[in-house]
Amino acid sequence: MEQWLAHLQANRRYSAHTVDGYRHDLQHLVECQPGIAIECVTEGHIRQSVARLHGQGLGPRSLARALAAWRGFYQWWSPQAGLTHNPVAGIRAPKAPRNLPKALSVEQAQVLLDHPGLPEPKTPIECRDQAMFEVLYSSGLRLAELVSLDWRYTRAAGYETQSWIQLDEHEVTVKGKGNKTRSVPLGGKAVQAIERWLEVRNQLAPEGAAPADAAALFIGARGKRISPRVVQLQLDLLATRAGLPVHVHPHILRHSFASHVLQSAQDLRAVQDMLGHANISTTQIYTRLDFQHLAKAYDQAHPRANRKR
Repeated sequence: MEQWLAHLQANRRYSAHTVDGYRHDLQHLVECQPGIAIECVTEGHIRQSVARLHGQGLGPRSLARALAAWRGFYQWWSPQAGLTHNPVAGIRAPKAPRNLPKALSVEQAQVLLDHPGLPEPKTPIECRDQAMFEVLYSSGLRLAELVSLDWRYTRAAGYETQSWIQLDEHEVTVKGKGNKTRSVPLGGKAVQAIERWLEVRNQLAPEGAAPADAAALFIGARGKRISPRVVQLQLDLLATRAGLPVHVHPHILRHSFASHVLQSAQDLRAVQDMLGHANISTTQIYTRLDFQHLAKAYDQAHPRANRKR
């Protein structure tokens, strides 16, 4: 199993986070079938393991991921072990309800980023936070993509930039899931916020920083590349100060970006490219969100709708 995980990381270029998740799922299988050699596992054992995990509280999505890990392992290992059948091949997880992504309304997004009634960002931390959140909403980046951004392309001292901004072109280039690189527009508000942040960035940047930290667009109070957790905490703090009635996390800004662009442009393929979705079916969920918005407006405005939602 460890050989397969090493293969995924070295040859398939899976992220360390994904590999750790698969390792955890494989451990579930070992724990559910104690004393049974992996070459002796049958479909019956797999179904029994799924039932046990479900009884322990794992939901359909977690079970589907576990089955995907087990299926992938046996697909890779069975030929080497001389097995004639993948015991996971015909097993399917319980169907999971597909929840709509949560997104802010246009008005809520404006309140969050314009924060009327609050002072203008002045300190380096405030300018940094404003720039981060403008970029998230402007370009629909994932949290990991945001923290990976460099303020320019750098290649020196054993370090090479993977994701960076180009302010003159109003563009951001990111390496996302599957090591796929894409370019996404950077809105005017985001460009202005980044420019304000870069003017004061040196106040947080120490001399002699490691190349990865010196190149980072967003850094923390100690001068190192900002961590995802800090972004989450700062965004939640700003949402609370702005008086929004919902918990706001970075992925909500990605959902809001997709929903608002789709409402205006109605170009599903363009939204897919900007989000970096490999499959357009992943992007199509935002059409349901858009219809929900239209249906709500219809029910409130049409004199003969006569429906309650």
